[in-house]
Amino acid sequence: MDKWVTYAVISMIFAGFTSVIAKMGLAGISGELGLAVRTMFVAVFVIGFAALFVAPAELKSLAPHNLFWLGVSGVTTSLSWIFYYKALKQGEVSTIALIDKASFIVAVLLAWLILKEQITPRVILGCVLVGSGLLVVAYRPAT
Repeated sequence: MDKWVTYAVISMIFAGFTSVIAKMGLAGISGELGLAVRTMFVAVFVIGFAALFVAPAELKSLAPHNLFWLGVSGVTTSLSWIFYYKALKQGEVSTIALIDKASFIVAVLLAWLILKEQITPRVILGCVLVGSGLLVVAYRPAT
C-alpha cells in the first residue's frame, strides 16, 4: 500500500474522533469559543510538529505563490471550521459530519475545473454514493 493511503486512513480515523470529541467539548460553551480553544491547541501542536520535522533549509523554498495559496487555504479552512462548529453546537454529529464529508464532491469538481484532474466513472460513482448517503442520513420524515 502506498504511504499516502496509509496517511489518508489515519487522517480519516482521527477525523472521526474529532467531531465526537468536539461535540463533547462544546457542552456549556458557544461553538465560537470552542473553535477558538481548539484552534489554539492545533496551532501549538502543528508548530511543534513542524519544528521537529521541517528542515530549516526547506524554509528557503517558500515562494510568494506558496504563501498566497496556503493563506487562501487557511482562510477557507477557517470559514469551514467556523460554520462546522456552529452546526456541531446545534445538530447531530452523524448528519453534520456527513454533510461536511460531502466536500469530497466539491473538491472533485474544483480539482477538475482548476487542476484539470480527470473525473473517471469510478469517481462519478463515488460522488453519487456520497451524495446518496448524505440524502439517506439527512432525510427526516415528517412526524
